Amino acid sequence: MTIRKLLAFSALALAAVVPLASQAQQAVRVGSKNFTEQFVLAEIYAQSLEAAGIKTEKKLNLGGTLIAQKAMEEKQIDFYPEYTGTMLLAVLKQEPMTDAKAVYDKVKEAYAKMGFVVLNQSKLNNGYVMVVRSDTAQKYKLETLSDLARVAKDLKIGAGPEFRDRKDGLPGLKAKYNMVFGEDLQMAIGLRYQALKNDQIQVVNGYSTDGMISAMKLKRLRDDKSLWPPYFVVPVIRRETLEANPKIGDVLNRVSALLDEATMAQMNYQVDGEKLEPKEVARDFLKAKGLVK
Repeated sequence: MTIRKLLAFSALALAAVVPLASQAQQAVRVGSKNFTEQFVLAEIYAQSLEAAGIKTEKKLNLGGTLIAQKAMEEKQIDFYPEYTGTMLLAVLKQEPMTDAKAVYDKVKEAYAKMGFVVLNQSKLNNGYVMVVRSDTAQKYKLETLSDLARVAKDLKIGAGPEFRDRKDGLPGLKAKYNMVFGEDLQMAIGLRYQALKNDQIQVVNGYSTDGMISAMKLKRLRDDKSLWPPYFVVPVIRRETLEANPKIGDVLNRVSALLDEATMAQMNYQVDGEKLEPKEVARDFLKAKGLVK
C-alpha cells in the first residue's frame, strides 16, 4: 500500500471513529417541570449520573407537563422525572384508573410506542390533594371532597394552569363531585400557600409531598369518590439515549428505589420553607445515601 493510500485510509478510519467518540461523550440532557419537587428530583438524578461518570446538561424549569413532553419529542432533552397518573391523563388523555400496576403498565406500553422508556416505578406517590386551613375545616366541617363540594361556591381556590383542563383537575371535580368554586385564582404553587395563610384563598390544590402542608398544619381532604389515580414518580428517557449507554438506566433505577413520600416532603420544605437551593438539598440526600462523597 502506498503512503498516499495509507494516509487516505487512516483519514477515513479517523473520520469514522471521531463521531462515535463524540457521541459517547455527549451529555445526557436532564429536564424538569416548573415546581420545587421537580427541581429537586432532577438534581438528584443528574448528580447521581455525574457521580457515576456520566456527563449531564441540566435544562430545568421547562414549564408544565405538555411542555416537558414536547421537549422530549423534539429531542431537546433526553430524560426527566414524571408521574404515572399525569402521564395517563395529561399526556395520553386516558380515563382515570386507580390500580397502580395497571396505570404503570399502560403508560409504559404507550410511551414505548413513542420511543421512550419508562424505567422502574419509585415508591414516591405524589398525588393531588386539596387542603384547607384548620379553622376553615372546622368552620365548614370539612373531612372529604364531598364535604368541600357542599360549600365550594362560598370559597376561593388557588390552582395551577393545568388544573383547569385536566380530567383530574377542575373538570374532574365538577363531574365526580359536582364541585364548583365561587372563585378560581390561577397562581404558581410557590405562591398558593402564602395566599392561603393570608386568607386570599381558602382552598389549595397541592401535591401530597408539599412540605408546606405539614409546616402549616393544613387539613388534607380525603378523595372519598376516588377521582385521582396514583402518581408514582418514574424516570422517562429517550430509547436511543438508553441504548447508547444502558448504565444510565441502572443509575436512575437505583435512585428511584431510594425515594419515598416522607423524605420528599422534607426536601421540598427545605427548599420552600428554609430557602435552600435544590442542588444543595439533592446533594445532601445523595450523601446520606452514600451515592456521592
